[in-house]
Amino acid sequence: MFDAKGNITPVTLVEAGPCTVLQKISKDKEGYDALQLGFVKIEKKSKIKKTMKGKEYRYLREYPITNSQFLKNVGDEVSVGEFTEGDTVNVSGISKGKGFQGGVKRHGFHGRNATHGAKHESRTIGSIGQRFPQHVIKGRKMPGRMGFERITVKNLKIASIDAQNNVLALKGAIPGHRGTLLEIRG
Repeated sequence: MFDAKGNITPVTLVEAGPCTVLQKISKDKEGYDALQLGFVKIEKKSKIKKTMKGKEYRYLREYPITNSQFLKNVGDEVSVGEFTEGDTVNVSGISKGKGFQGGVKRHGFHGRNATHGAKHESRTIGSIGQRFPQHVIKGRKMPGRMGFERITVKNLKIASIDAQNNVLALKGAIPGHRGTLLEIRG
């Protein structure tokens, strides 16, 4: 995005909602206040099972409510209208999976020397323990699967809001690839 002076702001466009309130959980009955929200309504009747009666949505999530002003009624919609430009939000999602990676890429190890008897060992992790207790200590940083885990990017600023198309323009990058389900908390 460009501002009035011509400065560039990198933004990510996110389709946010509308989400429908499916259930209102009260402190009297369950012991806490929360709302159950549904996103992406299932249109095809053959895809709706008996257990999904009244909740024909692809994604269901429950959010605890601490402030009573956010308590809505069943059937109400939560949309981008809840946010204002300039607000800061936290965005959570599943990061991109990178498969099996070595210690240099996964943990930032610098590798071994190129000389002094180190042949074909430039990216190995080196020693993984000592003589006693004669096993690898739990939590040792080693090669393994990287990515595809829940990540929260905090304090992203809302650059602009398109209420008609339910699109938020967030300043900066968000976790995951295109089409990833995100959780935006204000």
